[in-house]
Amino acid sequence: MQANFKKHILQFKQPGGTSRGVLHTKETWLLEIQEGNRYGIGECGLFRGLSADDRPDYEEKLQWVCENIRLGEAFLLKEAAKFPSIQMGIESAFKSFSSENPDILFPSDFTEGKVGIPTNGLIWMGSAEYMKEQIKEKLEQGFSCLKLKIGAIDFDTEIGLLHEIRQQFSANEVALRVDANGAFSVDEALEKLKRLSDFDLHSIEQPIRARQWEAMADLCKKTPLPIALDEELIGIYDITKKRELLQTISPQYIILKPSLVGGFTGSDEWIALAEKQGCGWWITSALESNIGLNAIAQYTFTKNVSLPQGLGTGGLFTNNFPSSLEMRRERLWFNYSKL
Repeated sequence: MQANFKKHILQFKQPGGTSRGVLHTKETWLLEIQEGNRYGIGECGLFRGLSADDRPDYEEKLQWVCENIRLGEAFLLKEAAKFPSIQMGIESAFKSFSSENPDILFPSDFTEGKVGIPTNGLIWMGSAEYMKEQIKEKLEQGFSCLKLKIGAIDFDTEIGLLHEIRQQFSANEVALRVDANGAFSVDEALEKLKRLSDFDLHSIEQPIRARQWEAMADLCKKTPLPIALDEELIGIYDITKKRELLQTISPQYIILKPSLVGGFTGSDEWIALAEKQGCGWWITSALESNIGLNAIAQYTFTKNVSLPQGLGTGGLFTNNFPSSLEMRRERLWFNYSKL
């Protein structure tokens, strides 16, 4: 068995606006395994500036994994414990390698093209006009759940956008999620949540910066709308620490990005702990290429999800890889005929 890795720079069709800045490119790494005629591929979706494994020795760790691939999946995952995106790549590559078809990691009704996965339509930050254009486009495409990135432009302008949507569509017609990416200060957060709650929002992601457990716990206790933790989960490896975080903060939801929380195994741990505490969850991709998105979508379907998931990012890039995934209205489908 041999392994190698290579870097791929994804180019955005349109710059992606977030509260952390505007994204023009996204770096990712592909891990390939080969033995005889068998082949497997997994994506290590490193997210610069966000991933806990954005470290100088990242490439060195990938090289070590390739040189020691014969030691097996379980050992490699343990040794890559503080490199969650590499763990994701290892798990995906081994599942791909052991499959009859390297594109099918989790055989199911989804991979047979029988059922699609409900998704939210993502609205990137930008000028009010640009955001309005995206909202119009997503609604015309048939999305009944929209997720708006907020926190980068004037808050009153963002409130105005939400007001316009609610004038046209009730919460029964269009569910609205907002993602602040930690943009609110602790002092202003509760007041802003109260203003946002006027628009019957489904939830708000990460209203304040991560690692402020007491402040976040207080917000989750007083909030007039459900709070979902996102960045808060990044860099928490130990299951005892994960349990402590959920018990301390008591969020209404958590959001799982497998590339950022240790792949499928890391996500399974978070899901088990959340469900034990009565905390809701959904799964989101993190700007992976179609290779990573394919793996995450197939994994997500095995969880019998009913809430819209955050998986519709495959069309963001000019130089993505061919894929059997396609959006039909608000559902992500696997087109078996494209294999």
